[in-house]
Amino acid sequence: MISIHFFEKRVKSILKKKKFEKDWLLFSLKKAGVKSAEINFVFCSDSFLLGVNKKHLDHDYYTDIITFEYSFGGSIIGDVYISVDRVKENAKTYNVPVEEEAGRVMAHGILHLLGYRDKSPRQKREMKEMEDKWLATRKRLKNKATGIKNPKKP
Repeated sequence: MISIHFFEKRVKSILKKKKFEKDWLLFSLKKAGVKSAEINFVFCSDSFLLGVNKKHLDHDYYTDIITFEYSFGGSIIGDVYISVDRVKENAKTYNVPVEEEAGRVMAHGILHLLGYRDKSPRQKREMKEMEDKWLATRKRLKNKATGIKNPKKP
């Protein structure tokens, strides 16, 4: 069984259609061969995530995401903390809708739980390619849900 949960830690939700986002993530996890998972997304402020970053990772800087993995016995288990402030700022910087940027960051967190890393240039390239694939799936599912015919397949 795969479970995905969304929580807001003293911030307003940036996900307008949580059911769609959950369905997309479930579909993508199943497509990746995941059979068992428990993933919590915690949307929070910059200041909250900075505190988490300092306390648990000894990093004194803002970030858009921190993923904690607790997987065992073939189950993917993790908490993914996402800064709503960083997502909004990134969306503005890259000229994309906030929900699309939130999707990218959620996919990024799950990809970390699936073993993808992003320290080296090669790893960053692979991570970006996978994020793009997950976002392309999201777009196709969104187009299908809204009745847009013949969306371009990447």
